[in-house]
Amino acid sequence: MFPMKTRGAMSALLAATLLSGCVSIGAKPPMQLLTLDAAQKVPAGAARVAGDGRTLIVADPEAPRMLDTVRVPVQTSPTAVAYVTKIQWADTPRHLFRRLLAETISATTDRVVLDAGQFSGDGGQRLSGELVAFTVDAASHSAIVTYDAVLTTPAGVALARQRFTASAPIGGKIDSSTVGAPLNAAANKVAADVAAWVAAVKD
Repeated sequence: MFPMKTRGAMSALLAATLLSGCVSIGAKPPMQLLTLDAAQKVPAGAARVAGDGRTLIVADPEAPRMLDTVRVPVQTSPTAVAYVTKIQWADTPRHLFRRLLAETISATTDRVVLDAGQFSGDGGQRLSGELVAFTVDAASHSAIVTYDAVLTTPAGVALARQRFTASAPIGGKIDSSTVGAPLNAAANKVAADVAAWVAAVKD
């Protein structure tokens, strides 16, 4: 017979061993983290002076719950969605896309771009909207990005609104190694189109 203290210690050890087999502390990290890389970047050291209403506040777009996640959705049918395994976004797509928009607009227009937390003293415009699609479409084997843009005055009066969409083909099987580059390409195409639209809209 084991002494009482020894039996108690062995029971605790056995319970801990059994528990470790069915409980995982913390989520298993993904094999890869995806981000967006702007095709058009502001050169290092570039300076620009704000004035005459040329500032632009770029706000985080709204997004449906399906997209407001770090997982990469695959539209398998009009009513069904799956997610790519072993991969995640480094941040939610709407935050990543806002940064891509801001960088692209800064690099290709004369606007001084601010985020929503910065103050625009000259009464610049505001770019907001909704990220409608940021998905992989299984039927067309492509990445699709769709953004509904709204350009408003400082007082909140809409100057213009437009939907922008772009797609890029996915080569090979849809998995963690093939979806990143097409999504980045489609997002950059939308960002470039939005930047050109913003530059053309007059007060």
